[in-house]
Amino acid sequence: MSGSGFAIGLAIASYEWMAALTLIIVGKYFLPIFIEKELYTIPEFLEKRYNSQVKSILAVFWVALFIFVNLTSVLYLGATALDTIIGNGDGSTIMYSIVGLALFTAAYSLKGGLSSVAWTDVVQVVILVLGGLITTGIALYHVSPDNSVIGGFSYVYSMVPDKFDMILDSNHPEYNNLPGIAVLVGGMWVANLYYWGFNQYIIQRTFAAKSLRESQKGIVFAAILKMIIPLIVVIPGIIAFVMYSESPEVASAFDTPTGVANDKAFPWLIATFVPPGLKGLVLAALAAAIVSSLASMLNSTATIFTMDIYKPLINKEASEKRLVNVGRGTGVIALIIAIFVAPLLGSVPQAFQFIQEYTGIVSPGVLAIFILGLFWKKTTAKSAILGAFLSIPIALYLKVGSKGWSDSSLFPDLPWMHQMGITFILTAAIMLVASHFQNKGRDDVKGIELYRGLFETSRTFNLLSYMVMLMLIALYSIFW
Repeated sequence: MSGSGFAIGLAIASYEWMAALTLIIVGKYFLPIFIEKELYTIPEFLEKRYNSQVKSILAVFWVALFIFVNLTSVLYLGATALDTIIGNGDGSTIMYSIVGLALFTAAYSLKGGLSSVAWTDVVQVVILVLGGLITTGIALYHVSPDNSVIGGFSYVYSMVPDKFDMILDSNHPEYNNLPGIAVLVGGMWVANLYYWGFNQYIIQRTFAAKSLRESQKGIVFAAILKMIIPLIVVIPGIIAFVMYSESPEVASAFDTPTGVANDKAFPWLIATFVPPGLKGLVLAALAAAIVSSLASMLNSTATIFTMDIYKPLINKEASEKRLVNVGRGTGVIALIIAIFVAPLLGSVPQAFQFIQEYTGIVSPGVLAIFILGLFWKKTTAKSAILGAFLSIPIALYLKVGSKGWSDSSLFPDLPWMHQMGITFILTAAIMLVASHFQNKGRDDVKGIELYRGLFETSRTFNLLSYMVMLMLIALYSIFW
């Protein structure tokens, strides 16, 4: 995201700020149903609402997505950061860093499971926020003509005011990545609702809560943290861009034969300006973020494969010990695959956008299946299977024109965020029609009964939610 801040500017912060609103929606409308059903995994909900076929199909989708998009991209980004900060910055240590991060993640994630991931995060998040604030403060101090943090922010804003536009015009070079108002009322909702509401490696933490109220407290706290993330992630990327624009010497650190290495922005600031001692703290914070993400993804991959593929389809009588061992073995295999695939991402200009775009092939169909399953009692299992299989070719068809794979007028050239929105709408329409004809307008036998009081939330949750929404209105009013 810091690399996208370098390339695009503050507009990339919409992923964080709109995520804050998304988390509130998830806490109020999704969690009450999930917690009531005592879920361990997201695919488990699909079995309870639809059937085991739907669960198994989407479980395979998720395992593939976690390995080939999420694990590989985070491994590569983390290795790039380490190469920039403690290596030569020329890519010579990237493969060693990929293997090292994979081994370190496996050491505590596969042994300790979700408990070790969650408790480690409690400590890591403090270091992460402090490390990010330190890096931002030092970078602003160095870029400022009068050596002050406030002066640095004013200077950066005056030098690149266009980098602080939250809503990009259609003539902006990065419009295809963040297509204007769609970040508020379009396809970004597909990305955010899927990621924060139905993504196992995120939502698994709320499933582990002691009660619904506890899970809602955690999720609204996460929403508040989302409001400050752009300050410690996106702003450093913009600062690095100002320095890049002003100094040929700085530019040489980012320019490569294949283009500008945007994703070096944050680690380059750490390597260049943070003094020894503090650099160790900030590096620890960065490593915490990398390993935390890897560990969560690894735990989710192992859990979904074990509980939703291996146990129901391969060995229904497997003991608890056998399941634990299969989960650990799955994690090892997933890491080995990711280690070999990760270096292939070296030519990707913005890894954050890569993650969003290629997750967007799967997410619209998954979102349609969940939203209709949660809130429309007539949705059938056969319509969900139809939606799962048809959403992929729809997404790929819409991608052909935008990727230049064909210049035929049969393939529209659309920003990928619009592609996600259209894929979601078409998949939902297919499911609505299929369900109507199959059940002839009757409710499905597994439809969820939504009763009065199900979505009631505590006064604390409501108060903090309103506070987040007011902050969002203020921020978009200032940086529109």
